[in-house]
Amino acid sequence: MIIEELREIVGHDRVSDDPAELYCYSFDSSYIRGNADYVVRPQTAEEVSRIIKVAAAHHVPIVPRGSASGLTGGSVPVKGGIVIDMGSMNRILEVEVDNLQVLIEPGVIHRALNNELMKRGFFFPPDPGSSDMCTVGGLIANGGSGMHSVKYGTVKDYVLALEVVLPDGEIINTGCKAPKTSSGYDLTRLFVGSEGTLGIITKARLKIHPLPETKAILVATFGRIEDAGRTAVTVLSSGVVPAAMEIMDGSAIDAVQKIDPSLGLPDVEAMLLFEVDGYREAVARQVEKICEICERFGGRAVVAKNKNEEERLWAARRLVGVAITRLNPGKVRVYEAEDIGVPIKQVPFMLKKIQEIGKRHGLPLVTYGHIGDGNLHTGIAIDLKNPDEWKRVHAIKDEIYEAVLELGGTVPAEHGIGVIRGSLMSKAHGGGYEVMKAIKKAIDPDDIMNPGKMGM
Repeated sequence: MIIEELREIVGHDRVSDDPAELYCYSFDSSYIRGNADYVVRPQTAEEVSRIIKVAAAHHVPIVPRGSASGLTGGSVPVKGGIVIDMGSMNRILEVEVDNLQVLIEPGVIHRALNNELMKRGFFFPPDPGSSDMCTVGGLIANGGSGMHSVKYGTVKDYVLALEVVLPDGEIINTGCKAPKTSSGYDLTRLFVGSEGTLGIITKARLKIHPLPETKAILVATFGRIEDAGRTAVTVLSSGVVPAAMEIMDGSAIDAVQKIDPSLGLPDVEAMLLFEVDGYREAVARQVEKICEICERFGGRAVVAKNKNEEERLWAARRLVGVAITRLNPGKVRVYEAEDIGVPIKQVPFMLKKIQEIGKRHGLPLVTYGHIGDGNLHTGIAIDLKNPDEWKRVHAIKDEIYEAVLELGGTVPAEHGIGVIRGSLMSKAHGGGYEVMKAIKKAIDPDDIMNPGKMGM
């Protein structure tokens, strides 16, 4: 029996086929559901290799899983099989400040990594909103980013090398410790964003960045959302490079205010949140420039006076995702059309377009996100038992995605494809998608690595 073979590898305590335990591995943060046959918790790459060899011998699917904070069904066992819980592989193996890099196992929690790095005056810039729970391995596998990608880039810009277990159990290493290389195919980038469909990451070597000397937080309010969009575009084209530039529309502001009235947020159609960091003189000049541009477009900009005010503003932004249902009590948020990216100059148009689409279908949309790199999030809350509301959600999704792709944008920008967006891959990538499927077939001919994801 498969479970006996798995127990020989990791022992009785780290493998289970108990229905109650398997249920906990049947979902992520999306509405996608699946049914695992076994769950196993390895502690080394060698154990992962042996587990995969068992799966390959029995032609059983393998589904790698971090903290299951994903929004697309990416870690859900939609075709059954063995869920490999990577949470036990959570060590920070090396911190090399003089090399500006760190070596970790994939189960390290994002916040824990930065807490450790900050003790040494460094940080890992990609910062998803789920920092307190998501694993860095999951962040890499989904090609994620976060609020500071405007200045610092996304996770793919920080992965120097990976240790990966392939679908036949072979352990390979990609990349190197050098800051750059032009040696052969870029296999490291191939595995970043592959969502566990090509192999399982068991170690990652990442670039780290020194903490800036200082930072400033500004909030700007606008009577029209398109003016907020124009401000964002103008700031970026003026030569100012904020560390972060976030947007919350009126609905997002209202939702957050309902969940925490003490935040004292303004009643406006849109709010921009800026973070500027670097040397003190440069930060002061950039703050002045941002305030000037906000005023030009009818905005009112205020600089946070102290750390408490800074934390209050960031807390408001981080609460949006969980606050959305406060606008529709008794309803549940569904993650459809929640992660889009458009060219910077198209941001004002897309902000207005999202509002128009929501009104046309009679479902209010909350819009927020990383406006500084064109990455917008939408939130919809519905009655899950109402077929008409589901129909309208799918219509909204189709219209938003069509508009994004016509603008030369991307679906998704940072949340991954998983199950939910698999049907879009051909339309989004054309002939390039056929190349992706050929790569998948070459590396995983028996399709045991996270099957049913990315439309494959």
